Amino acid sequence: MQETLFKANAIALLFSKRGGLFISSIWLGLVALTILDTVVLANPAENNNTPTPKILNVDPSELTPSYPAIAPPGRVDPLPDERNFIDKVQETDYRVSALQADYIGNLWVASWRGLSRIDPNTGKILARVSLPNVAISALTQDKVGRLWVGTYEGLKRVDPRSNEITAQNLFLPSKRVLSLLVDKRGYLWAGTDNGLSLISPDQGLIMTTLKKLPGVSANALTLDVEGQLWVGTLDGVVRVNTASALIMQRIDNLPGTTVQALATSPDGLIWAGMPNNLLVINPKTSAVLRSVTPLRGRDVKSIRFAKDGSVWVGTNNGLLRLNPNTGAVLDEVPGLPSSRVLALAPDVGNKLWIGTTEGLAWLMPKMTSAKPHLAFTRAVK
Repeated sequence: MQETLFKANAIALLFSKRGGLFISSIWLGLVALTILDTVVLANPAENNNTPTPKILNVDPSELTPSYPAIAPPGRVDPLPDERNFIDKVQETDYRVSALQADYIGNLWVASWRGLSRIDPNTGKILARVSLPNVAISALTQDKVGRLWVGTYEGLKRVDPRSNEITAQNLFLPSKRVLSLLVDKRGYLWAGTDNGLSLISPDQGLIMTTLKKLPGVSANALTLDVEGQLWVGTLDGVVRVNTASALIMQRIDNLPGTTVQALATSPDGLIWAGMPNNLLVINPKTSAVLRSVTPLRGRDVKSIRFAKDGSVWVGTNNGLLRLNPNTGAVLDEVPGLPSSRVLALAPDVGNKLWIGTTEGLAWLMPKMTSAKPHLAFTRAVK
């Protein structure tokens, strides 16, 4: 009896004086059990006879986060600094915007990746010209063989013998050059998005500037049979005297406004390409003779007459060869790198050369389909 009472008092004393230690021991024991359970879960294969402990009894769907079925937030326009960075990392632009045959039979190809000279008979690249700005919009060659290059950052003169720039940025009305042409006297005309300039190609000096050009932007240039200059603008066409740089006449009542392509036919008529039409104009009377029926509603980008008398018309949706007398479609060319045709050069190396938004192509008289030039298309990076 006394032994039993002694044990009871001892237990009471333990609870009274060692209560903190006892509670701590219980807490340590719980931690140890938790660690033990964790070890068992991590290594269930150590004891094949021991079932895996089940700690939680929770439906797995309750552990999967659930989000409301709503559309993602709208895109935020990048800040100016970010926009400049995005522009720099954009995919390479393969457009071929201008073509120019030179006096010795080579072809100059202006793309937004640079300027190249090729042998049109073989397609071999003969030279490349390093330009500070590769957004080329126009090409022409002066009377002594120098190449003039219009870019979105001004005008450059290239010596084809050294392939080097010998003059540039001649204080034009705008840096954005859209068209170039050498008149019968040998002077250079440069059309910009803010007027027209007459330049002496030898001295590289601007002789005069026609800033108040009706229609503002000189998108396209051609010479008529009298040697006078025709300018396609945002508001019709303007005829300019090449000797005085004075406006001779203006045609602004066209069925449409913007003229973006011009060519003079062998019989002296002016062909004007527009975003929705192709017109034939009599330069002597300023009368619109006809609207070419197959091109109504089509965006005309380029017009060139071939030696056989037919006319090639590049549009935003394909390339066609027309009978210039009737306007009938003689051919519609398949196989182009892109249906958006920007530039044409017929009868160069016995081929028609075609610049598109996705590269360069060529076509020979008996071919049924155009072939891409692999050095200027997306097929070769």
